[in-house]
Amino acid sequence: MEKKKKITAVVPCYNEEDVIGLFYEEMCRVAKQMEAQAEFEILFVNDGSSDHTLEKMRELREKDSRVCFVSFSRNFGKEAAMYAGLEHATGDFVAVIDADLQHPPALLVEMFEAVTREGYDSAAAQRVSRTGEPKIRSFVSRSFYRVLAKLSQIEVVEGEVDYRLMSRAMVNAVLQMSERNRFTKGIFSWVGFRTKWIPYENVERAAGQTKWSMWKLLKYSLEGIIGYSTAPLALVSLIGVLFCICAFFAILYIVIKTLIWGDPIGGWPSLACMILGVSGIQLFCMGILGQYLGKTYLEVKNRPIYVASDVETNEEKEGQGRN
Repeated sequence: MEKKKKITAVVPCYNEEDVIGLFYEEMCRVAKQMEAQAEFEILFVNDGSSDHTLEKMRELREKDSRVCFVSFSRNFGKEAAMYAGLEHATGDFVAVIDADLQHPPALLVEMFEAVTREGYDSAAAQRVSRTGEPKIRSFVSRSFYRVLAKLSQIEVVEGEVDYRLMSRAMVNAVLQMSERNRFTKGIFSWVGFRTKWIPYENVERAAGQTKWSMWKLLKYSLEGIIGYSTAPLALVSLIGVLFCICAFFAILYIVIKTLIWGDPIGGWPSLACMILGVSGIQLFCMGILGQYLGKTYLEVKNRPIYVASDVETNEEKEGQGRN
């Protein structure tokens, strides 16, 4: 008899005490539905929560050996939490899924079918509607996907989320990408592998509040653009060339005007505006260069992606907070 495959569900958590119990119950229903095909491991990653999320994880582990957890020493961010989960996952297949139930666990049935019977290495969820989401946030999100698709060489699918089920081969490939400034959607695309996109309607949080403010979303978008595109650097070069051309024609105009009409004093207001404008463009270009330089600086420091203060899994692994 063929041994059942094992699925590890990696669940990043930050202040999710209100919803973690509901998520566990829903995962148990899915595991029951799929018990003839696969066994489950639920690996929670506590990203430095300040509420009782860790205590909830301990309670669930005490009553169910399938529940494991990794707890960070502080908040390192969702990207680090996903990496830690993949690093500690022991399943033949690994799913990344949010605890707030905006990623419907029931989709795992279709995802598992795609990676075991249809020949795909990964099955990923694609949100086809944004019902209940603020319009400004939806606009920013859609604009980001369009900009990243034009600027980068990676495949970007509008509406894609972090929710996906991956083969062990793909997980190992993702773990080789150990950069500190992580943009996991870009990493999933960069490593390749065949992916089936599974559409689903937007689902509102089951409980609690979203941890993604507009400012965090903008920073995350900037991370994606800088991490997977050098187009902003090319833009800086283009701006420099354009201003050199403008400066040449401006000098030519001033020389001709002075020779014909004289008037060396007139025009100082426009000159002041030009100086301020050029100075602003220079600072903007320096800011773009600074972003790339700053990312490089953080990478060469070679600090760990995360530091785990507590790890309880069914299979002990050496080393915590690696890479």
